[in-house]
Amino acid sequence: MREDLTDAEMLARLERAVRRMPRLQRDIFLAIRLDDMGYPEIAERTGLSEREVERHFAQSLISIARAFDEPRCEPIWKQLFRWLMDGK
Repeated sequence: MREDLTDAEMLARLERAVRRMPRLQRDIFLAIRLDDMGYPEIAERTGLSEREVERHFAQSLISIARAFDEPRCEPIWKQLFRWLMDGK
């Protein structure tokens, strides 16, 4: 995880990563992390096998890890300003 991110940036990246997940993957992630449910209970509720629940949860963690590894997005106006200033 990148240590140069502020708490607000980390929270924004986490929210963005969770919103981008497929619905089932997101529901499984939130059930495990927020509702403290186990794989067997989620499997029973969703009709998936425990192994499938585990796979969806692992994919959600990979998605979140990737979101934290992305470089910071710089606003386009800053990029354009820098480009204009470099041209002088």
